[in-house]
Amino acid sequence: MSSSPQYGMLETGSIAAAPKRRETSWVAVASIVANVAMVGTLIAFASMGSTSNVAAVAPAMTAVRAPVAPVMPARMSMAGRRHSVSAKASQRPVVSTIALDAPVATSEDALTWVAANGHDVDAGMGTVHKDAAISNEISPVMAQKNIQRPVIFGVAADSGCGKSTFLRRVNAIFGTTTSKAHTPTGDLITTICLDDFHTLDRTGRKDTGISALDVKANNFKLMADQLKALKQGRAIKKPIYNHDTGAIDPVETIHPNHIIIVEGLHPMLDKDVIDSLDFTFYIDVSDPVKKAWKIERDMVERGHKKEDIIASIESRKPDFEKFVEPQKANADVIISIEPTKLDVAPGEETKYLNTRLIQKENQHGIRPVYMFEEEGAVVDWDPCASTGGMMCPYPGTRVRYYDEVNGEKQAHVLEVDGVFGETEELFFIEERLSNTNTKYFGELTKQMLKNKAAPGSGDGSGLIQALVALKMRESYERFTGRTIQIPKWGLFLDEY
Repeated sequence: MSSSPQYGMLETGSIAAAPKRRETSWVAVASIVANVAMVGTLIAFASMGSTSNVAAVAPAMTAVRAPVAPVMPARMSMAGRRHSVSAKASQRPVVSTIALDAPVATSEDALTWVAANGHDVDAGMGTVHKDAAISNEISPVMAQKNIQRPVIFGVAADSGCGKSTFLRRVNAIFGTTTSKAHTPTGDLITTICLDDFHTLDRTGRKDTGISALDVKANNFKLMADQLKALKQGRAIKKPIYNHDTGAIDPVETIHPNHIIIVEGLHPMLDKDVIDSLDFTFYIDVSDPVKKAWKIERDMVERGHKKEDIIASIESRKPDFEKFVEPQKANADVIISIEPTKLDVAPGEETKYLNTRLIQKENQHGIRPVYMFEEEGAVVDWDPCASTGGMMCPYPGTRVRYYDEVNGEKQAHVLEVDGVFGETEELFFIEERLSNTNTKYFGELTKQMLKNKAAPGSGDGSGLIQALVALKMRESYERFTGRTIQIPKWGLFLDEY
């Protein structure tokens, strides 16, 4: 480990080194002023053992911010005025635990197995999931990692819509890493790709004409039973869909974890699967943007011809609209990515993105991110317009906040359009956001700096993804009553 504290891995009692002052950066000066004002706010974290970066929940503390300008009135066009940050609303965790209704295995070798529901499903290729199973006992990992109960997040999106980039940001926000295995697993997070529940391999789909998006090509009975088992603390033997060969490979053993992310085409389509999900997200990429992304990716990375890529997209569209898109109605949060609304040259609309964070009213106690101080205000703000504002390259940046009805639910929408100049300047937007659930001022900007090379880091798509990852962290803490450990210093550390 380097001398600088690693994000998410600060041990109890250790103190992060003071950040070096960058003499030529006014951004650094602003960060240091904010951080010095917070030195007195310390949180004691109780260690949970060497295998986890989760600590017992600490008492709520009110951060002290340097004096800033008054809040702008609601329903006005914002011209770069600063706002004061109110104390975080006091919210009691919605804590729940699992009932251990089976003996706890002393080791993995001591586990015994029973066939999972859906192991006998046959979609025309035989019972390809015949070895799928669930442990009779509670996994020993529950005790080894001191898991109170697994929290399961569902992330739905079509292929090529940025799920991998988003999940990397989630790992960074939680301060953890995962393995390079087929099912990435770490001390804190396990990510399950729902493609593993395909009942037809690549050849089978080609022969039958059934796409991977079709419900007939997916084993929802097995999916639901194994997610339920993981939530109960049991281990599973899960099938593997091999993306390289297109074949269905032998099963692998997966144990519960503090957080399980299930991502893929259909996490919120089947009621029995939804019952195991604690919080749900849908990445909604508009057709023009999706087409531009897939053409760029598949031509460069996979050597596909442009006309073949377009034909593939069009052939998937009916099944996407029938089986994937309806999940938006079941999502708690939608990340919507569309062509820019800004004034750009013809043909450049998909080069610049307009990203919306659509936050539906929910039953989990997770409050929305909003602009300035008044939740429900209507904001249309140009952060580049005022003296001392952001340095925004063409075509500029626009930040909007408003309410809308999404489906049958009231939703709060944060919209970021255009591109940023210097990532360091994002604190200019960060300090105007309320209820982000960052643990110190500058954390959001720091996360963008840590992932500066990732797709979307220069526009609103990366910023919105980071905000959603923070809401996932808030959800985990509320559902378990535990706190993710992070360093106590702000924007600039020796290492991003």
